[in-house]
This record gives sequence, structure tokens and C-alpha cells, in this order.
Amino acid sequence: MKFSHYLEKITGVGTYPMISLLLFVAFFTAVTIVVFKTSKETITHAENLPLEN
Repeated sequence: MKFSHYLEKITGVGTYPMISLLLFVAFFTAVTIVVFKTSKETITHAENLPLEN
């Protein structure tokens, strides 16, 4: 049997891809906002951490 045969029997299977897409977009948006709001001093500190003793 093909995998699509099993998917046809699941009720509401069309909502799962939409939920996955919305979760991905929400996560990507949140990460982008955090990156752009991070101060320059924090980024400079994180860059120099491997070089400190």
C-alpha cells in the first residue's frame, strides 16, 4: 500500500501542513525580531567570548 492511502483515512489531515507552516513562520519571525533587537554590545561580547581566557 502507498503512504497516501493511509493519509486519506485521517480526518482533517489537510490542517497539519497549515499548522506546520504557521509554526515555522512564527518561529522565523520571532528569531528575526530577536536578532534585529539585539544590541551591538551584546553581539560584540558574544564574538569575543572564544578569545577570552
